[in-house]
Amino acid sequence: MASTISAFNISTIAILIFFMPIHVTCKQKHEFVKEINKEALELREEKLSHFRFFWHDIGTGIHPTSVTVVKPLPKFRNGFGFVNMIDNPVTIESELSSKLVARAQGFYASASQAELALLMIMNFVFVEGKYNGSTITLLGRNPVFHKVREMPVIGGSGLLRFARGYAQARTHSFNLKTGEATVEYNIYVTHY
Repeated sequence: MASTISAFNISTIAILIFFMPIHVTCKQKHEFVKEINKEALELREEKLSHFRFFWHDIGTGIHPTSVTVVKPLPKFRNGFGFVNMIDNPVTIESELSSKLVARAQGFYASASQAELALLMIMNFVFVEGKYNGSTITLLGRNPVFHKVREMPVIGGSGLLRFARGYAQARTHSFNLKTGEATVEYNIYVTHY
């Protein structure tokens, strides 16, 4: 009888220990997401804005703004695999000497073996006017030899929180010897 009670007690204790953490965790409710009221964030009325400016990719000179950090393998003729980090000036007109309105910070990489198509990941960090300190984030495919390339805007910060939309890029000038380029960007974003 004593051995039966011992076996019963041990089994009961083991079962209680097994189920005890489940009981405790069921009482503690941890949610990692909840709905919130827009007014709690003090969001303004949603609006659509059009930004137009020129992006300057400068890889030569004393102060390059675009630097290759991963070189392509020689077996790929179109440069597949290279990666450039950028901190490019963004100006209001096509001349580099015109007013600086933003910096384009991020990277682009050759992501196609069939053509020169870049994966673009960059933030337009505004340094001028009402949007000073705000950003627009772009992530998309840029087939550079197409006349117009369209890429999605996936977010923003500051006055451009919850930004979503698209960017159209058109090459304004390209230097075959240096690889430097000036690209016109037209960005259409909905934001608060």
